[in-house]
Amino acid sequence: MDLMKLPHPLFWTAAILVADLILWRLISETRSHWKIAIRSALFLMFSAGLLGAGLTPLNTVPDQFDGAEHTLATTLAIAWWLFGARAITGLMILLLESRIERKGHLLQDLIGAGVFLVALVAAAAYILDLPVKGLLATSGAVAIILALAVQSTLADVFSGIVLNATKPFRVDDVINIDGVEGKVVEIDWRSTYLLTSAGSMVVIPNAMAAKTRIVNLSRPDHFHSVTVTVELPVRLRPASVLDSLTKALKGCRELMSEPEGSAVVTKSGLRSVEYEITGYVHSRDRRGIARNQLHDLIYRQLAASESVRQSSAHPVATTRQLAALDSVSALRTLSSEDRLELEQHMRLSSYPAGAVILELAVVPDALLIVESGVVTVTMERSDGPYELGRMGPGELMGEGGVISESPTAVRFTALTDCVIYRVDRTDITATFDEHSELRRALVELVRTRTKAREPLLQHRPLEDTPTGLLHWFRGRVNKPRDAGKIRRS
Repeated sequence: MDLMKLPHPLFWTAAILVADLILWRLISETRSHWKIAIRSALFLMFSAGLLGAGLTPLNTVPDQFDGAEHTLATTLAIAWWLFGARAITGLMILLLESRIERKGHLLQDLIGAGVFLVALVAAAAYILDLPVKGLLATSGAVAIILALAVQSTLADVFSGIVLNATKPFRVDDVINIDGVEGKVVEIDWRSTYLLTSAGSMVVIPNAMAAKTRIVNLSRPDHFHSVTVTVELPVRLRPASVLDSLTKALKGCRELMSEPEGSAVVTKSGLRSVEYEITGYVHSRDRRGIARNQLHDLIYRQLAASESVRQSSAHPVATTRQLAALDSVSALRTLSSEDRLELEQHMRLSSYPAGAVILELAVVPDALLIVESGVVTVTMERSDGPYELGRMGPGELMGEGGVISESPTAVRFTALTDCVIYRVDRTDITATFDEHSELRRALVELVRTRTKAREPLLQHRPLEDTPTGLLHWFRGRVNKPRDAGKIRRS
């Protein structure tokens, strides 16, 4: 029979099928929701077209179709099952989108394969009227033979299913599998792909990944550990060392206050004792910065510890006051005669944790040098107190009062027990005329700190603009009243 005389519903259903293929190609992958919605709508229209043409996909093609009509009707009826399988697969993936990731193709492929297998068997049974039981029995025997032949591959596939279901790691996580560390870039049917820090790609079979120990370095995602190991001579008293390490942890501003870091002895030998310091940061990207700060703070706190100095194997040629002066980077330009003169006026004082060393808006009457401990520096902003930074051994306070008798713009508080040297302002100003390098060093320190503080003082908190239906309703109610008042005036 001439194809031009075919019933119109068959033409329309075929046109809908072609339109689906074209639109699926044209719509961008970023609009997956639109693609699935349009495909579902076209599938309903396709079903309505088949029913209008007198075709039922649950039965064989009626005898009223013959020749070319019968071939086209059979093709469209089989296409209905495949079309439905594609639509159902898309909807299932959309519903499980939060569970299976866009880059993890394994579960998506398994869902699609299972739905299409059911659709093919149903089309063979309902449309072609084939003996499905014999077909399934034959395919089962073939499947057993193939399974024995590809046993290792199937182990990887099923291990991949387990990994995707239990999700010990996801795409973009940084993991360590059997000593291999890298970023997960893809999980397919057989393997997991890791991108290492060296830029190389490591392919790990899923069966191996499922059997070995997996360390996920990206979870929990709200904090990440930073570990530093220090080996010190056995002559140093562990209690004093641990106290210095704890102060170094508190002095590192990169570390989170919760969970709190810790310092422990991990190994003790005849010549050395090994200590492990652990803290936590918000982001993995900050671990290197925090580790570098910890090493510097550990060195400074240990150098400032009295017990460490007393147990030193080499005799110290300088006094305790000169050692504190030598640790101040701002005073390194001073000559040895100037430091010796300052040493005569240094007075030792101690502050317990929580004590205010310098209050806000007061004129310091002395230059303060931190010998040991951690000092937190806070400033008042419009949104409340803000921690500007933390100070450790070898840092100065009160330089503004010594130079120009200006009040402090921040508050200095002892975060831990602190030992601080004081040099009265009168004793320092008496030497300014003779030693101008001291004045220059303090003036430069004041200028640097003021420049760093100015942008933070100008901070303005973000005002929350009220939104929502209630705010809109209030605005609509108040507008007529305001307008009436204006008109009456």
